[in-house]
Amino acid sequence: MTVTVALVLAVVLLLVTGPGQAKRLIDSQERSLFDAAVVNDQPVVGILSQELSYLMTQNYGDDGYDSYIAASYVKFVEGAGARVVPIWINQPAEYYEQIMVNLNGVLFPGGATWFNQSNGYADAGRHIYDIAMRYNENGDYFPVWGTCLGFELLTYLAANGSEHRAHCRSNSQALPLNFKDDFRKSRLFASAPNEIVDILSSEPVTANFHQYCVTEANMTAYGLEDNWRVMSVDKDWNGMEFISTIEHKRYPFYGIQFHPEKNIYEWVQNKNISHTANAVQAAQFFADFFIHEARKSDHRFPSETILDQHVIYNYQPIFTGLKRSSFEQCYMFSGKVLDEDQLGLADDAGSSASAVSLTCMLSVLTTLVTTIVRLHVHG
Repeated sequence: MTVTVALVLAVVLLLVTGPGQAKRLIDSQERSLFDAAVVNDQPVVGILSQELSYLMTQNYGDDGYDSYIAASYVKFVEGAGARVVPIWINQPAEYYEQIMVNLNGVLFPGGATWFNQSNGYADAGRHIYDIAMRYNENGDYFPVWGTCLGFELLTYLAANGSEHRAHCRSNSQALPLNFKDDFRKSRLFASAPNEIVDILSSEPVTANFHQYCVTEANMTAYGLEDNWRVMSVDKDWNGMEFISTIEHKRYPFYGIQFHPEKNIYEWVQNKNISHTANAVQAAQFFADFFIHEARKSDHRFPSETILDQHVIYNYQPIFTGLKRSSFEQCYMFSGKVLDEDQLGLADDAGSSASAVSLTCMLSVLTTLVTTIVRLHVHG
């Protein structure tokens, strides 16, 4: 391929797909040429908010709050080396498109909401899931992590919004993981240190708090077994077997039914949460893995100034543990219905984003052309 042809193809990509998509496609090709993964040492992860639970509504509904994120999930991400941006529920589809192009991954947290509430947690999850799938299909690495209810949301969305879960009883239950024979073939556990695997498989360090389970029979019934790998299972208080860890076979989507963030950051008493050194070490493994995946995404906010408008540091957590919450602290939000100006990526900011994208495009094109020339000369 000549340099001229390469430039023409690059310009066509830019004109047809736009700077953002063209950059991602060229980045994908560039990575394949060099056989090297992106390493982003300043990852930013979005955490999806959700509706207030019944107890939270009783305690905080009169204060005007209508959504929240448990602070333990924020600490879980920050403790592994990433910054956090809250993602609001009840937003137009365009909002999720605009915010995700700046993020390096999304976390679906656990909680106590329902999937059939309009414009809530599940609807927002649908937008995020579809966008993340599209990114990965186009060679744009983008991880999604689901914990407990977030794990169930991942499989719910994969099942096209069908209620596929089984009722179970696994509240305040500390369990080891029963690994499948081929668990090491998964991305999640392929490089897990033997010490971590030994802790997870032999000690009751995983904190379980769920009234719904996803079983292997559920996966088969809804046609999910071909696309998702089950790495471990467990049993609830009544002996019912459920899936405890799962990952998508093609996309960097991961789900765990237990709560590693609770081992490190939640201190509500009499909940059977292990805080041993081994439990904390095993819990940190999952945070580190997810953020390691996020580092493979090269998305960026247009500027640090715009990122500063969105990070969780703009909000103060409330000591919700004082009012019988299962969370020690929560970030509480109210009325977050955003337009493009509030998003901070429109008008001047949008122009800035386009300028940054075009600058990135020129840099990428230069690198791509240089690579092609080198391959042509030395090939």
